[in-house]
Amino acid sequence: MSLCINPNCSNPRNPDSKLFCQSCNSELLLEGRYRVIRQLGNGGFGKTYEIVDSQGNPRVLKVLIKNSPKYIELFQREAEVLARLENSGIPKVEPDAYFTVYPRDRDEPVHCLVMEKIEGLNLKQYIQKRGAPIDQKIAIRWLIQLATILQAVHSHNFFHRDIKPSNIMLRTDGQLVLIDFGTAREITGTFVTKKATGMVTGVVSAGYTPLEQLNGQAVPQSDFFALGRTFVYLLTGQDPSKFYESYNDELSWRDSVPNILPQLADFLDYLMARLPNQRPQTAEEIYQQLVDINNALYPTKIPFHTKTSQASKETKSHKSRISNGSSPRRPASTTQPWVGPTPLPISSAPNRNSNLLDPNFVALCQQELAELIGPMATIVCQRTLVQYPNSSAQEFVKALSQQIPNQKYAQDFQRRLMSSGQL
Repeated sequence: MSLCINPNCSNPRNPDSKLFCQSCNSELLLEGRYRVIRQLGNGGFGKTYEIVDSQGNPRVLKVLIKNSPKYIELFQREAEVLARLENSGIPKVEPDAYFTVYPRDRDEPVHCLVMEKIEGLNLKQYIQKRGAPIDQKIAIRWLIQLATILQAVHSHNFFHRDIKPSNIMLRTDGQLVLIDFGTAREITGTFVTKKATGMVTGVVSAGYTPLEQLNGQAVPQSDFFALGRTFVYLLTGQDPSKFYESYNDELSWRDSVPNILPQLADFLDYLMARLPNQRPQTAEEIYQQLVDINNALYPTKIPFHTKTSQASKETKSHKSRISNGSSPRRPASTTQPWVGPTPLPISSAPNRNSNLLDPNFVALCQQELAELIGPMATIVCQRTLVQYPNSSAQEFVKALSQQIPNQKYAQDFQRRLMSSGQL
């Protein structure tokens, strides 16, 4: 079946064999290569459809149905932003993804944007289907992914302005994707001037929008506030507004997350600080703090084949300090002080570049690394693949081992993988 996207069409359903709508005679093969097969959603000023291109590849088509100048500006901005950002956590668009079509008997064009189809659910749908909030292990893993995505966005002088659970997709492979860039803004001299004179269009999502954005003064740190509120929802399963206390202008949410790590709770409150200058100033800072929190929740794990009685005692002692709420003391290396996994620079955020390494070998490396540094292993592997796209298996393993703070465990990690029979 092919659907007609003419907003005035009385019967948009057509057989696949038709090139023109049987009802309104509008063209069905858009741009000579896209055929609309089903409607996915219907928003305030647009519709989304699933389409296939001439090669049979699935795509998503966003169609603007209200042609006011402001809506057209937001729609065109999303096309521009997505075309300029290249990251696996952001929907991919082709250079010619934005176009207009003129249906029959309609004076105004229909604005269209074709983008990558993300297989999965948005995080609001995910929590609803799951029937329970996520745990802090998943929260840290997702925060790390989103910090990496925001590094890419902010490093191009954009900020999103509408981060919330429904604007974050969870792919079927467990990776997150930030969507809906129609409200994103670029930090330019024009934007600063408009902000100062109150000419910036407001974007409000109740429970997630910070005060400065409500007043038309959004800044990149506004994204961090919304990120914190998003994870209050994910960890509690409840709208953040439910926890709001007007007398101190804060959320009282911690009691709804039993046994949450104090460092993680403090960090989320830091993200949600009332004023932008009281929050983290960069996505890089967020990433670095998440590394420390991850190390507190997941101290360096000792593989079963290298355990010693002394190491077991140290691990139990470390866990005891965490359970008592004190800051964990990082384990010492025999040759160098603990500095934690070194964050990779913004420029090496994951993108769509491919690597020639065997995916099964990469998966094995990730599994072995997770035994030592916890759920951050996924992000570390992705970043290393991007940073060293032409590396051999030996070079890849060596690069990963540099993210293991204990030299002995790093050497054991290299030895196990080098002798795995997959090199």
